[in-house]
Amino acid sequence: MRLRDVAMIAAAAPALTGCAAPGLPAFKATLSRHDSATAALEEWCAARGIAHNSPVTATMIAAATLAGEGDDRTAEWRKALAVGPNEPVGFRHVRLECGGVVLSEAYNWYVPALLTPEMNRELAATRMPFGKVAAPLGYRRELIESADGQSGGCPPGIVLSHKAMLRLPDGRALALLVECYTAANLTR
Repeated sequence: MRLRDVAMIAAAAPALTGCAAPGLPAFKATLSRHDSATAALEEWCAARGIAHNSPVTATMIAAATLAGEGDDRTAEWRKALAVGPNEPVGFRHVRLECGGVVLSEAYNWYVPALLTPEMNRELAATRMPFGKVAAPLGYRRELIESADGQSGGCPPGIVLSHKAMLRLPDGRALALLVECYTAANLTR
């Protein structure tokens, strides 16, 4: 390589800093094809060889049932979910993993009254992701916000951030999600 070539590459580097990470457009396309982030991650995991025939599981970081108004953020989620101040709102903070590889960290506020009792038990007692548990309800996903990199309360090291609403077929809000996708999705 000649000195002139090195100089041209160095001059172009600032313009390239905003370019998407390799594989990010394909990853976004996979997510957009699914109403369930879990289903998208399972397809992505299999296609990229991240883990051989491993399902996506949820490692619980925190879970709660929020009663009452709470703080401003809780009030924001209650309004978005169209629930009253005394109606319980479920909360799960999980890491979605495929074969031990963390693909996403997710925050999920949901309306337990819209789930069956069995679904609520499954969410409380298993590593099953919300999307799999609630899939029989036939929800659809509405992407509210998407940002390359860290956004919306996501931890550092995130390559893609989503805020999304899951709606039942009748239009009622089932869950509000903040999804933080890790660089592990783009490493293979």
